[in-house]
Amino acid sequence: MNVRDRIILFLKGMAIGIADSVPGVSGGTIAVISGIYEQLLSALRSCNPMALKVLYQHGFKAFWHSINGSFLLTLGLGILGSLVLMANTVLYLLANHFMLVMAFFLGLVLASCVLLYREMGAISVVKTLLFLLGFTLTALTAVINPAAGSTSLLYLFFCGAIAICAMILPGISGAFILILLGVYEYVLDALRGLQLDVVLVFAAGCAIGLLSFAHVLTLMFFYYRQATYAFLVGMLAASVVVLWPWRLSTEPGAGLGMMPWTYSEMTGNSAMIPSVLVCALTGFVVIMVFAATVSRLTRKQ
Repeated sequence: MNVRDRIILFLKGMAIGIADSVPGVSGGTIAVISGIYEQLLSALRSCNPMALKVLYQHGFKAFWHSINGSFLLTLGLGILGSLVLMANTVLYLLANHFMLVMAFFLGLVLASCVLLYREMGAISVVKTLLFLLGFTLTALTAVINPAAGSTSLLYLFFCGAIAICAMILPGISGAFILILLGVYEYVLDALRGLQLDVVLVFAAGCAIGLLSFAHVLTLMFFYYRQATYAFLVGMLAASVVVLWPWRLSTEPGAGLGMMPWTYSEMTGNSAMIPSVLVCALTGFVVIMVFAATVSRLTRKQ
């Protein structure tokens, strides 16, 4: 891999990181679009006990080559770099324009629902049940979630392990999972402030997730593609509960949502319905235009 290839791969990693920092855009989707999805999956699958055997018998150079270490390191640095850069921007927007940002996120997710619905194929009883299961689990997690708001290192480790799985499956973003688990802003704030204990524990959870859960999810995606998409679309559809803009709490996913007129009565603040609708529509259009552009470029190749 020459310098030019490393720079391009680093930039692709940054694009994946940006996607996973914003609820509604999947890093896995960006990996597919940028043409590195299969290489990423292959590199992740190579990180297994056999690689340790190679390290023991043939040394570090052979081990590094067997896991495509240069690829993973360059891509990982790009992802981490963009997450740190995006943390400040997203936190500022959430603190100062909460309803509008959440509406934009909601538009992104709903557009993803439309796109992924096409991947489900013909509707069947099994797919319908999987859709309802994904919807129900996500909605219940958002409403009940007893661990939301927890900042214990063990819980953050768990959050990292679960959220990172979203990166390798087109459809669900890691940021969306973190919102569901109630630690989205906390993790972004830790990245912005370089709180090493939080960052390292969260990163360790991500690593374990990639090397365990991610393999299972990858197999599901390859062998049960349409059924997996049905479950994912159900989860995404329930994001209306998680990303609803009108709520008393200014933390994503926290507090009960309410109708805009109820919000105005309870807070005395404007519900900004026209602005919220414009932001949601903008998010929806951004994803649809992006998908159409990629599809057009793919057909030309």
